[in-house]
Parts: sequence; C-alpha cells; structure tokens
Amino acid sequence: MVIVKVDKKGRFVLPKSARKKVELKREGYVKVVVDDGRIIIEPLEPISDKFFGTFKIDRWPEDLDKFATEAVKKWWGKGT
Repeated sequence: MVIVKVDKKGRFVLPKSARKKVELKREGYVKVVVDDGRIIIEPLEPISDKFFGTFKIDRWPEDLDKFATEAVKKWWGKGT
C-alpha cells in the first residue's frame, strides 16, 4: 500500500514502485473506473503491442495514416 497526496487540481503522482509493478510505461494510458466508492486505475497496453505482427509490410509507408486506414479496412474485410 502507498499513500499519496492529492493536489488542489485533483492530481497525484503514482509512485515509480507501483508503476513498475503493473508495467505502466512513461506517457502510457490508464483506464479509470469508479465503482462503489472506489477508484480503480488500470494500465492500458498500447494498441501497437496488441496487434504487433498482425500485418506484414515490405517497406515503411510514406503516408502512415492512409496505410493504417487501408490496413483496418482489410482487417475488417472491407478491403478492395
């Protein structure tokens, strides 16, 4: 258990030891759930980690946004 102080704006620092235990990376995202008077903070894994290796590319695309859009369309079965 760790006790931290909440500042005037409602912020607090999650200690490094806690971040390390759940592998929360710098500038990562967390999900915050309020449940029965408790606040639950869960780290979210980057989408890139979740789908690593899903698509094979032969070269780095010039327009990454267009590539991502086309990849998702193909993945959902809506490709041309």
